[in-house]
Amino acid sequence: MVNILIPAIIKIVVVLGVLLTAVAYTTLAERKISAYLQDRYGPNRVGPFGLFQPVADGIKFFFKEDITPKRVFRVTYYLAPMCTLIPALITFAVIPFGESVSLNGTSYRLWIAENMDLGLVYLLAVSSLGVYGIILAGLSSNNKYSLLGSLRSVNQVVSYEIALGLGILPIAISCGGFNLDEIVRAQEKGIWFVVPHFVAFLIFLVAIFAETNRLPFDLPEGESELVGGYHTEYSGLRFAMFFMGEYANMITASALIVILFFGGWSLTFIKYEIFGSILAAILSVLVFCAKVAFFVFFFIWVRWTLPRFRYDQVMNLMWARLLPAGFLYLLIVGLFYFLLE
Repeated sequence: MVNILIPAIIKIVVVLGVLLTAVAYTTLAERKISAYLQDRYGPNRVGPFGLFQPVADGIKFFFKEDITPKRVFRVTYYLAPMCTLIPALITFAVIPFGESVSLNGTSYRLWIAENMDLGLVYLLAVSSLGVYGIILAGLSSNNKYSLLGSLRSVNQVVSYEIALGLGILPIAISCGGFNLDEIVRAQEKGIWFVVPHFVAFLIFLVAIFAETNRLPFDLPEGESELVGGYHTEYSGLRFAMFFMGEYANMITASALIVILFFGGWSLTFIKYEIFGSILAAILSVLVFCAKVAFFVFFFIWVRWTLPRFRYDQVMNLMWARLLPAGFLYLLIVGLFYFLLE
C-alpha cells in the first residue's frame, strides 16, 4: 500500500506544482506575445525581462480587497470560482506526459492515474464540469450582465461539446478504445493521426477553442457588451481563480491536441529506448512539453489575431457546419473500419 501511495502523492505534488507554475507563466507569455504582435513593450520591469511579473501579480491579487456585493446568493457565489478551477486542475490526472521510467526494477508511469482505459472519457466528463462555475457565477451575482454571460456559456459550451466528441470518436475507433497511452503508442508505430484524421483535427480544434472560452469564442465574458460577463461582480483572489481555470484549461487542451493528433511525446525518427530508461523519460517529457508549448502559443496567437464572432455566427458554425461535417466524417471512418474487418 505504501509503495503505491507514496509515488502517487509525489506525482500529484509535482504535476500540480508544475501545472500551477505553467499557468502563472502562461499569463506572462500571453502578455509578452500580445505585446510583440502589437509592436509594443510587454511586462519588463519586475525582474529580468519581466520574469517575476507573475509573482507580483499573485501578491497583488492576494492583498487586493475582496468585495462581495450585498444581494448575491452567497453560497453559489463563493462556490463558482472553485467549480471553475478544480476541474481544470484534476483533468491532468489522466494526461500521459512521457515514457515510463524504471528504478530499482520497478516501473513508474509518468501520469497520475493507474488505470487509463477510460482516460479520455474521464477527461471529457471532468472538463465539462467547468461550465457549472460560469453558470453559477452568472446566476448568483444578481447582475444582468453576468446572467447574460452565463446564458451564453450554456448555449456555447454545451453545444460545442457535441463537436468535441465528434472530433475524438474517429481517433477512438482507430485505436479501439479510450486509453490515452495506447493512442500515443498507436502513433509511435506509424504516422501521427493529424494526417489521416485531418478533418477530425479541424473539428476538434474549433470545438476546443469554444470549450475554453478563448477568442474568437469568448462570448461569456465579452467586455465590449457585457462589462466583464459572468465574472463582473468578482474581485481579488476569486477573480484570479476564474483566469487560473481558463489558462489551466488551455494547457490541458493543448496537451490533449498533442496526444490525440501529434503523437504525444513520440518522435517518429527517434526511438527513446536507445538512451536508457531515465534519459528516455526525460527526453520524452521535454518533447511533450515542447509540443504543448507550441499549441499554447497557437492559442495566444489566435486570440490576438482574430476578432470575436457574433453570437449567431458561433451557433451557425456549430449546428450548420461542424455537426454535419462531424457526423459525415464519423460515418466514413466507421464504414472504413467495418469494411476493413
